[in-house]
Amino acid sequence: MSLDLACGEPAFVDLTFVGLDAVPRPGEERHAADLARSPGGGAITAIGAARLGLASALASPLGADPEGDFLRAALAREGVRWTGRAVARTPVTVVLPAQGERAMATYDPGMAVTAAELAAGDPRAVVVGIPRIPLAPAGARVYAAVGDADARARLDLDALERADALLVNEREARLLSGREDAEDAARALGQHVACAVVTLGAAGALAAAGGDVVRVPGVRATAVDTTGAGDLFGAAYVWGDLQDLDLEERLRWAVLYAGLSVGVPTAVAGAVSAERLVLEGKRHGLALPARAASMSTETRRTR
Repeated sequence: MSLDLACGEPAFVDLTFVGLDAVPRPGEERHAADLARSPGGGAITAIGAARLGLASALASPLGADPEGDFLRAALAREGVRWTGRAVARTPVTVVLPAQGERAMATYDPGMAVTAAELAAGDPRAVVVGIPRIPLAPAGARVYAAVGDADARARLDLDALERADALLVNEREARLLSGREDAEDAARALGQHVACAVVTLGAAGALAAAGGDVVRVPGVRATAVDTTGAGDLFGAAYVWGDLQDLDLEERLRWAVLYAGLSVGVPTAVAGAVSAERLVLEGKRHGLALPARAASMSTETRRTR
């Protein structure tokens, strides 16, 4: 069966130190209440999309190591295909969430997705980093993402002409564009891509498309762990776009999905089902997407 979405961004094992009262300073030790292990990076987007009823795959490589085994098992439980290849080691991130923010330290061996892996399953859409946009299969919608390291490298943005949307957070938008104001950054990035979407954390999101800027507010949430909220925003944005929602509706559903995730440790623990999202959407006055009701958990499980 053809895929709705293939995620080509690196997948990590996230090791989250739960319940820190503050991020340790250099030379300082602090104790966490718990330690959680969960899928991170591209695996968050793939799992979020699957919980929203999309047929999704992770296309990026995974290690032939215990961390890779953990991720493959987690993907299988969620009904997410893995179309990547086995490599020596799996990326790992240590996450230190505290006081509504978080610090992270990452090991990434740098093994990137290939064009063949991204095209496996004939996906309708792909999520890939800006440098890997040329690998996207012909005819697929392309949603471009960027990591902190790539944003700091000030990438060549010409590849964005092939993308349907760029999905970045405020910091990434500023680094990529060289602009300090989020709206100015979105407008500058919108000169390179059909739609430049900038997430604003608790303040919501904005997007520049066709010379216009659309802004939507955030939702009330007590932030326990914001890690991966942007990846889940991306999953819900694609979910809305594949249902041909207009830009404001896409943003509102994606902001809601991301906002629902931050109240618990780890993004995967906070990634709700399509049914829960629809219920929360009704509470927030969002118009129900025409096909949302058919995207049930049972449908996903039978795929």
